[in-house]
Amino acid sequence: MTNGIVHILVLFTFTLVMIFMTEEITTPDQLISDVKLFPWWLILLWGILTLLIGIMFLATPGLTTVLLITFMGAYWLVGGLFVLGSLAADRSCMGWKIFLSVINILAGILILLYPLYATVFVLSFFVIFIGFFACFIGAAHLFSAFTTKDAGNGVLGIISMIFGILLLINPFIVAALLPFIAGGFAIVSGLAAIFVAFTAKKAQAA
Repeated sequence: MTNGIVHILVLFTFTLVMIFMTEEITTPDQLISDVKLFPWWLILLWGILTLLIGIMFLATPGLTTVLLITFMGAYWLVGGLFVLGSLAADRSCMGWKIFLSVINILAGILILLYPLYATVFVLSFFVIFIGFFACFIGAAHLFSAFTTKDAGNGVLGIISMIFGILLLINPFIVAALLPFIAGGFAIVSGLAAIFVAFTAKKAQAA
């Protein structure tokens, strides 16, 4: 019973703070103005694909996450090889490019060889990173609240600190919840893109 309450609390806090940390909320009107340069059918296709990915995350979270991480590993591997190949034509920042290429290639090979372990590691590392980042942001908000006597900054700082501590205490729990959170956001984003696509089609026809 206690573990279930902790899971729900972490999930709720994660979602809440992700909303608070979003600097700008895009409205449908803003989306329509931003996509004038793209054909409506391309936005519709993007929305359908995003919606399907969201459904896959909710229906088969483990398999979908492993496939996504595996694709990421293949992308890093191929990207690292391409950067190394580009050195034949462009040798600027050669040391930095070689360093990044080697890191990408090694990460890609490890992910492709051990996709299950890589998935757990990548998700856990991501959660821990967000936890430390949230604690840092929370401390900055609290410092600003004390110096400017701003209660709003203090509330945001406390929420961010609680969020970061919960993530650092329960990284594996949050890592297990990430596919469901990603699926929910993907479904919402896909539906929004589909709505914008049909709205843009009507605007173009008019």
